[in-house]
Amino acid sequence: MDLVDNIVKLKKEKKAILLAHNYQRPEIQDIADYVGDSIELSRKAMSEKEAEIIVFSAVDFMAETAAILNPHKKVLLPSLGARCPMAQMLTADEIKKWKTLYPLVPVVLYVNTLASAKAYCDICCTSANAVEIIEALDAETVLFGPDHNLAEYVQEKTGKTILPIPEWGFCPTHLLFQPEDADMLKMQHPDAVLMVHPECTAEMRRLADFVGSTSQMCRFARESSSEKFIVATEEGLLHRLRKENPGKQFILAYEEAVCPNMKLNTLERIYLALKEEKYVISVPEDVARHTRKALEKMFEVINRKG
Repeated sequence: MDLVDNIVKLKKEKKAILLAHNYQRPEIQDIADYVGDSIELSRKAMSEKEAEIIVFSAVDFMAETAAILNPHKKVLLPSLGARCPMAQMLTADEIKKWKTLYPLVPVVLYVNTLASAKAYCDICCTSANAVEIIEALDAETVLFGPDHNLAEYVQEKTGKTILPIPEWGFCPTHLLFQPEDADMLKMQHPDAVLMVHPECTAEMRRLADFVGSTSQMCRFARESSSEKFIVATEEGLLHRLRKENPGKQFILAYEEAVCPNMKLNTLERIYLALKEEKYVISVPEDVARHTRKALEKMFEVINRKG
């Protein structure tokens, strides 16, 4: 019996589901019960009433969110080393410092933060809904962390004053995309549409034909009449894009745009995580309670808009 068969067998025996982020390895995406972005996956897990174990093939903050939203399920992260560098850039102490400086200003945190930081925010957002979350707030100034580029993008779209915390938080993978590379590819493929993630720099966003999250890119590519796309986000998304759009061509805007932390998860580690029920992700109850409120406020806004 091969590794995939063993994982499938264990999932059935243990009433487990496997969630894979869009940036995971192709072989993991292919056997996952659900593939998507972080919040999308956590909400899918909530709908799986019979599941007792969630194996979240992604990075730390995503597994934390799943644990918070699914308190009665055991959440496993296949590799403890799978940590998001950007999430580590914003601590609870940093947020407290900024809240002291701006006591009346709401704090909005991108879901790409650790639960210990989210516990001190008023509401969470994703890259897909950040603009509508900020627009829904009755405030013209907002503290926003941890991604400086997403904060800048939201300010451009809403016209509000967005104060980034920390001042230069970033995703190392998305900073790899450079305008000169995109320009060269656009010259080589003049009929291609350039899709750019909002975590990229302002220069990249200005070149883009479409700016959006991974889930928005998937929808845009599916609905677009274009046959060719240049994609500026982590390379893992291209596997899903190609599977969902077999007649279309997808070109990575920079060939080395690989998140090493996302790629720490492997079929072997998923198998061991299931077999030994390790590594269990838990969040202290007081932190989970405050973070859950911030996430639920986000859901209320997007449900209202929807």
